[in-house]
Amino acid sequence: MQSPEASSSSPVLLNIGGKKYATTVETLTQREPDSMLAAMFSGRHTLPQHPTMGTVFVDRDGKHFRHVLNWLRDGAIPVLSESEYQQLLREAEYYQLLVKEKGSIPSRLLYKLLFDLTVVHKDLSEVDFSYACIKNTDFSCANLYKAKFGQVEASSSCFQNAILRECEFIGAKLQESILDGANLRSANLQDACLTRCSFIETDLNSAHLQTANLTAANLRGANLEAANLKGAKLSGTNLQGANLQRAYLREVDLRDTQLTGAKLGGANLLGAIR
Repeated sequence: MQSPEASSSSPVLLNIGGKKYATTVETLTQREPDSMLAAMFSGRHTLPQHPTMGTVFVDRDGKHFRHVLNWLRDGAIPVLSESEYQQLLREAEYYQLLVKEKGSIPSRLLYKLLFDLTVVHKDLSEVDFSYACIKNTDFSCANLYKAKFGQVEASSSCFQNAILRECEFIGAKLQESILDGANLRSANLQDACLTRCSFIETDLNSAHLQTANLTAANLRGANLEAANLKGAKLSGTNLQGANLQRAYLREVDLRDTQLTGAKLGGANLLGAIR
């Protein structure tokens, strides 16, 4: 078992899905102190070891753990193929190298993966980016199905033609981002800052936009059928030609909203200010 008194230079033998690795407590705990590996070898936990070899077993595919280990050693990530990049991102997420608690500094590995390696055309479905600072990131055409962007700082980013169906953007700061042609069906954008964003011909069918700030946003030709805009700020918002059929616009202030050619059949406009 792992000794709580083990020094930072103590050797550690790992068996990751059958592949053997040797490293130190310092390597596993210093660069990413909030990771699962840092918690495992912090000395606070008793870890089962092989009775004769002394290895600690982790039931994961060991192929990409060498990249995880090299990141922990010296912050290096090699150039990878698209499929390998996707697999490494999954492993990094498992080891909680991408996990970000509210108010903490986002993982340096997340920055490395997003900014040193392109995310364009990548499959990033169900990846958790919550609380990350990912300003000016290009997610064009990416598959981000069910990805989590809660509380992210992602201003001036590009999600053009991306698959964002059922994504979570609660409280996200996306001001001045481009989301033209994106699929945001059933996405949750409650309380999101979407000022001056471009949603031209974006599919927002059944999207949750309660109390979202859409001031000066461009939603020309967007599909907002059955979307919930309760409490949304729509001052200076361009909704020309938008489909707002069956949308929930109750008590929304539409006085400074451009609605020329918008379809409002079946929309709930009870108490809306026009």
